[in-house]
Amino acid sequence: MPINKIQFQAGYSLINLFEDYGSEDKCENILFNLKWPEGFQCPHCKSESYCKLHTRKVFQCNHCHHQTTLTSNTIFASTKLPLTKWFLSIHLITQSKTSLSILELKRQIGVSYKTAWKLKHKIMQVMKERDDSSPLEGLVQIDDVYWGGEKHGGKRGRGSENKTPFIAAVSIDENGHPMKMNMNVVKSFTSEEVKRWSKKHLKSGSTVISDGLSCFRAVTKSDCAHERIVTGGGPTCVDIEEFKWVNTLISNVKTALAGTCHSVSPQHLPRYLGEFCYRFNRRFNLKDMMKRFIYVAVRTPPMPGKLLTMAGLYG
Repeated sequence: MPINKIQFQAGYSLINLFEDYGSEDKCENILFNLKWPEGFQCPHCKSESYCKLHTRKVFQCNHCHHQTTLTSNTIFASTKLPLTKWFLSIHLITQSKTSLSILELKRQIGVSYKTAWKLKHKIMQVMKERDDSSPLEGLVQIDDVYWGGEKHGGKRGRGSENKTPFIAAVSIDENGHPMKMNMNVVKSFTSEEVKRWSKKHLKSGSTVISDGLSCFRAVTKSDCAHERIVTGGGPTCVDIEEFKWVNTLISNVKTALAGTCHSVSPQHLPRYLGEFCYRFNRRFNLKDMMKRFIYVAVRTPPMPGKLLTMAGLYG
């Protein structure tokens, strides 16, 4: 059996990380070049003349005296952590196939649990925002999924108050291989919710294959073709070829989440799903994962702690 080139690619090692981002100066130079690729430009007056206040790591415009930093207006804004710890955290999370728990991140980078929690959620927020901006296209398998189980003595099945609904979708190429996946929490499985989801996450002209759940017909409201396959119930329904990849990825994500995190609260589930989607969608080139993430992180607005603790937005 031939070796899977994607699974056995070299990746981006810790040695590579230390060579490229092993000091604070290296990290700062990379942020500077990503933030101002044409050279410094004052965000207030657009002047290119500046001086650097080294004691506070502040850039001051020589024209209007506006002060800014490398991390302002980025996901790193107001951080008190060294950039080397940020970049190590990004590496550990982006290169891990099954994710990294917050407790393990705390131990790996030597910070408090509260700091590790904020750090991971900010990194996951970057991942989610980036993937939400890139809708699926072509042939797309979709399915309805729930996270969580029944409360003791509570309602069972779809009506359980302890379950969080989300849509799983996978785009397939002409050879039947999975290319990209999208998993986003929805309020419920209604036509209106599926219509809202499809307008954001599906490109018009795509062909969507779903099971017999009637709400999935709403994807046609986003100018997508819809093929409906009634699967019935029982364990054999997961073996249907048309849903092979979406069922496989649902199983992989649920297993990884349950094994790594043990418990994921419903309000933060959107970010955890976004983390898995981000890694899967960039699995073809692990060496570029770090570089691509930092590029996006510099362009992601700050995420204050107050917003991090709020319930995640529906996808």
